[in-house]
Amino acid sequence: MFGFGIDRRSLTIVLLIFMGIQILSGGTQGILATLFTLPGVLIAITFHEFAHAYVAVKLGDDTPKVQGRLNLNPISHIDPFGFMFLLLAGFGWGKPVEIDPRNFDGKYSLSKAEALVAAAGPIMNFILAFILLIIYHAMQIAGTLDALTITTQSVVFTIIIYAVSINIGLGVFNLIPLPPLDGSKILLHFLPYNAKQWFYEKQNIFYMVFLLIWITGLSSVILGPIFGAVYTGMNWLVMQILSIF
Repeated sequence: MFGFGIDRRSLTIVLLIFMGIQILSGGTQGILATLFTLPGVLIAITFHEFAHAYVAVKLGDDTPKVQGRLNLNPISHIDPFGFMFLLLAGFGWGKPVEIDPRNFDGKYSLSKAEALVAAAGPIMNFILAFILLIIYHAMQIAGTLDALTITTQSVVFTIIIYAVSINIGLGVFNLIPLPPLDGSKILLHFLPYNAKQWFYEKQNIFYMVFLLIWITGLSSVILGPIFGAVYTGMNWLVMQILSIF
């Protein structure tokens, strides 16, 4: 149950209605933009959460596997709210992967193991974005889609670029070092003991700061330049690689 007497199902219905209004208000372009974004959102969330589950299992915790999260079925990883926000706002989240640190095999310290599990999601998104950029430029250079109509080519390329943007956006967003995002767990590993204890004690405050940044739209202002730098850097590196062949 959520606060103010509104349960999760009711809130989901409200958000679906809101999403429908948002899409329809954009007319044909809004509908097309949503359709073009959908594959990227599904891929980004599914692989992000799968990466968390995979690394946790590799480190000795079978909890994600027992809970059916060690797969690439989008239904296993989609959170309705995170999905809708990612679709509409360009950032969101999947269904959190539950882990039990007590099950880790002890190869790494508990702090490092949790950081590795947390980092796996964003890293997977960056890898996907990089691979998709290679496919995008390789198809353009090779003229793979020349046999198709200009409209079909445009649709394919647009879907790929949207998927690249969504993956980079999700990866960068989750690296914000504030709870409940992955970045906070990564940061904790590198903090000295006293700072780590202070961070734990102030988690509620940090969580409120995160909500404030998110609700006010400051996240876009802060992350915009980072997103641009990552996209530009990846694009440059892909072009350098392809120029060798």
